[in-house]
Amino acid sequence: MGDVSAGRVMDRAQTDYMAQVRAKRVMNLILVVIFIALMIAGFQTADSRNAGGFWNGLPNVFDFPGDVVGEAIERAHLLPGYLWEYLPSLIETINIAAASTLIGAIIGLVISLMVTRGLAPVPLLVGPLRRCLDILRAVPEIVIALVLIFLLGGGPVPAMIAIALHTIGALGKLFSEVNENASLKPVEGLESVGANWTQRMWFGVIPQVAPNYLSYALLRFEINIRASAILGFVGAGGIGYDLRNTMSWGQGKFDEAAAIFLLLFAAIVVVDQISSYFRDRLTHGATNVELHR
Repeated sequence: MGDVSAGRVMDRAQTDYMAQVRAKRVMNLILVVIFIALMIAGFQTADSRNAGGFWNGLPNVFDFPGDVVGEAIERAHLLPGYLWEYLPSLIETINIAAASTLIGAIIGLVISLMVTRGLAPVPLLVGPLRRCLDILRAVPEIVIALVLIFLLGGGPVPAMIAIALHTIGALGKLFSEVNENASLKPVEGLESVGANWTQRMWFGVIPQVAPNYLSYALLRFEINIRASAILGFVGAGGIGYDLRNTMSWGQGKFDEAAAIFLLLFAAIVVVDQISSYFRDRLTHGATNVELHR
C-alpha cells in the first residue's frame, strides 16, 4: 500500500508539473503574439507618418554612405589636413565630456550618500532625492540642451550642463547601489569616537567603494563623449556642430564629413580601450595581486 500511495503522489506531482509547464508555454506564446502584434502595429504607424514611407526610401539607404566614402577616396590626399583642422573641435568635445563627467560624478557621489539607507544624514530626504535622480535620468540630454540653448544661446556650456545633469542622475543611482554593499562597521567605529557625518563617509565608506566609483565614472565618460558629439547637432558646439555643417552642405563637403567621422571613431575607440584597461585594473587588480602572492 505504501508503494502504491507513493506512486500516486509521484504521478500527481508529475501531472501538476506538466500542467504548470503547459500553462507557462501558453502564457509565453500569448506574450510573444502580443509583442509581435505591437511591433507590427507600431511599425505601420511609423511608416505611415514617415515622409515618403519607409519602403520607398529603403533602396536609397546606402546612397549617403556611398557618396561620403566615394568623395573621401577621391580626395584622400586632403584628409590629413582635414584631420588637423577639426582636431580642436574634437578636443572641445572631449573637454565637454570630461568636465560634465567630473561635475556629475562629484555631485552624484554626494547625493548617493544622502539617499543610501543606513548612511543618509536626513532619512526624510531619501525619497525626494531619489525621485530627483529619477527625473534627471529620465529626461534626455538633448531635451535639456535644447532648453538651455534657448535660454543661454549656443555653445559648449549648455551641452556641459545638460550632460552633467544627466550624469548626476545616472551616477547617483549607480553609486547608491554600490554604497549599499559597503560594510557599516568602519562607520560605526568612527561614530563611536565622535566623527561627524562627513568624516564617517570620507574615511569609512568611500575607501571601500572608490574602485567601483572610478569604474562607473570612466564608463560614463565614454558615454558622455558620444552624447557631447550628438549634442553638437543642435548647436551645442564641439565636433558634432562641424559634422552637421558639413553634412548639411552636401556634396563637396563629404570628404570633410568623412574626416570628422574618422576622428570621432578614433577618439571613441582610444578612450574606450584606455578606460576599459583602467576599469579592469580597478575592479580586478587587487584580486590578481592576491592570486600572484
